[in-house]
Amino acid sequence: MIGVFDSGVGGLTVVKEIFKHLPLRQIIYFGDTAHLPYGTKGADFVKKYSEKITCWLLGKNAKIIVIACNTSSAWASDFLKKEYKATPIFEMINSAVLEALATTKNKRIGIIGTPGTIRSGAYQKKLIKNNSKLRIFSVACPLFVPMVEEGMVDGKITIAIVKKYLEPLKQKGIDTIILGCTHYPLLKNAIQKVMGPKVKIINPAESTAKEIKKYLDENFAVDKKIKRGSDNKFFFSDEPYNLEKISHLCFRKKIKPIVNDPFND
Repeated sequence: MIGVFDSGVGGLTVVKEIFKHLPLRQIIYFGDTAHLPYGTKGADFVKKYSEKITCWLLGKNAKIIVIACNTSSAWASDFLKKEYKATPIFEMINSAVLEALATTKNKRIGIIGTPGTIRSGAYQKKLIKNNSKLRIFSVACPLFVPMVEEGMVDGKITIAIVKKYLEPLKQKGIDTIILGCTHYPLLKNAIQKVMGPKVKIINPAESTAKEIKKYLDENFAVDKKIKRGSDNKFFFSDEPYNLEKISHLCFRKKIKPIVNDPFND
């Protein structure tokens, strides 16, 4: 079973890609809606709750952990990998960085994300570590998450807001942009319209799902009798806001939320 966690509902875009690339694998998802957003929180807070959720998922028989949150990936992934050395832990950053490096032609890469992810410098550091000649330009886009959660993924208002945030990146002449937040793939069409067809969009959810598939294919056999959707469970620490809209955008159907706050502190 694959354990996936996020600060809320954005991680469902990662589940969408896991379903696409690993249709016979079972998912247990935890969205920490009682403590969102992580993107504006400090590193200690994010580490604390990321560890609690990881422990909880392992207690539910998850065999691998997917950190479907860019802020948690930035602040907590190294910590969690040290704490849970026996557990395969995947995050959003490494595979997306490798794809961006393989994609860019002019060595000018843009990164967009929550304030916490951008402030961490996680993407920037790993890109430069791999190629010191890169030019990296990053922008925090705090309005993107509430727009997605209101179902505003296209239209004039959405395009205007996307343009306001991304115009500086467009002026820098980037040819590759990394979507550094799990909500942002739902804005992909709007982002592509603003940036133009020549800019390649890197979706870390897709990059990570491919990485997980490779690992599982090599290490864990799958029960072919399992049907997609069987025994997949979606837990939230509080009532998830606009889950119906997000689940429809991701899966074209509703999902049944299980509200359970295991922390109570």
